[in-house]
Amino acid sequence: MEEIFDVIVIGAGPGGYTAAIKAAKEGLHTAIIEKERVGGTCLNRGCIPAKTMIYMSSLYREMKEKETLGIFSAGVRYDYRKILEYKEHTIDRLCSGVEHLLKLYGVTVIRGKGILEKNRRVKVISETEEKSYGGKHIILAAGAKPRILSNDFPKVMTSDELFQLERVPESILIIGGGIIGTEFAGIFVDLGSKVTIIETCERLLPNMDREISRNLELILRKRGIEIYTLSSVQCIEQDIRGYTCVFNENGKLMETSARFVLCAVGRYSNVENLFTEEAEPLMDEGYIAVDQNFCTSIKGVYAIGDLIKGKQLAHLASAQGICVADKIAGRKISVDLRTIPECVYTNPEIASVGLTEDEAKKQGIDIRVGKFNMNANGKSIISGGERGFIKVLVENETDMIIGAQMMCERATDMIGEFVTAIVNQMTAKQLIRGVRAHPTYNEGVSEALKAASQNSIYKI
Repeated sequence: MEEIFDVIVIGAGPGGYTAAIKAAKEGLHTAIIEKERVGGTCLNRGCIPAKTMIYMSSLYREMKEKETLGIFSAGVRYDYRKILEYKEHTIDRLCSGVEHLLKLYGVTVIRGKGILEKNRRVKVISETEEKSYGGKHIILAAGAKPRILSNDFPKVMTSDELFQLERVPESILIIGGGIIGTEFAGIFVDLGSKVTIIETCERLLPNMDREISRNLELILRKRGIEIYTLSSVQCIEQDIRGYTCVFNENGKLMETSARFVLCAVGRYSNVENLFTEEAEPLMDEGYIAVDQNFCTSIKGVYAIGDLIKGKQLAHLASAQGICVADKIAGRKISVDLRTIPECVYTNPEIASVGLTEDEAKKQGIDIRVGKFNMNANGKSIISGGERGFIKVLVENETDMIIGAQMMCERATDMIGEFVTAIVNQMTAKQLIRGVRAHPTYNEGVSEALKAASQNSIYKI
């Protein structure tokens, strides 16, 4: 007899496993279907392995650069095999933690490929059998896959394959100057690779604050990375020595060569073989169409994360999973999805939430901007930070904080303070009342807020 669950989740990435655990904690009989290891792209092939390698490569670079401070590290070297082992160890710890939570809260883990069928039934195909399950509610959370270049070009690596390299490439061409491209550029230039970035837009990180993009480009160039913007790939050829790429840089044909090529031009919704023809929901330009409650066109079927239009962020998918579980359980929605931070783990780190200056101007919002350069921050000076700043946008009429951008050490940790402020509609006057410890990077938040109120003490 077919087993019936209150909730069936297809996909065990951050959105899926969070939704499953939340639903189970609400007392719902819950199953999650995953053909690979739980954790999805984020834990296995994305956020966690990338940030682990960023930490290790940054540590190596810092050790080499501290002679001016009296710390000598002659002969310092790295063992790439050990770096990869540490990466796998980190992945194992986190994936094991998720597996433990699923077991702890009684979520049934079903191994195999989940396919949505009509009448809210899910067929699961594994190596040994094919079995069907029924669900009162189905949550689709199958994530996304890396986009690839034209099929006319030789096959190049995506981020999935890059993690499988057993040695550091002597040279690498990265096509795409977004978050994935700039983070990998930092990793491999720190480990000694010759790195080139080709980006079609006029600047790196084109969806972020212009000042952040400009400063990041200057820092990466200073570290030896070649960067070409307003550039489009015309052809790629491969031989035994590697790849040769011809590209158009603002109307001029250019050529560059590298041992490896990384395609980092984004990701697309992983809807292939996710549902049968009879159970296909309404689509929207390759993504599953949903309403404000993540309901698809099929009653009782929801979609979250990278399957739907919007920002492709693990923490957003997790929050969406919580919202759907809240709705199914009849609870009040417990998270605010209107204010989502974006983080880039380059060196220095980058974080943004709410509106940028360009976006505020386009919307006709009267704002004042407070900015503090972190070269006047004691902790930043101690750690040798470069070209850092904290910027806050305040609406003139209400004094409410509507946006913040940061480029400095620990930016990805500190942005949470502004997320809380925006979600709770705090004013600059309210947020500035708190005393922040000295010396900390977080003191820069106070100074940016004071600058927005034209009351800065330390701004020169």
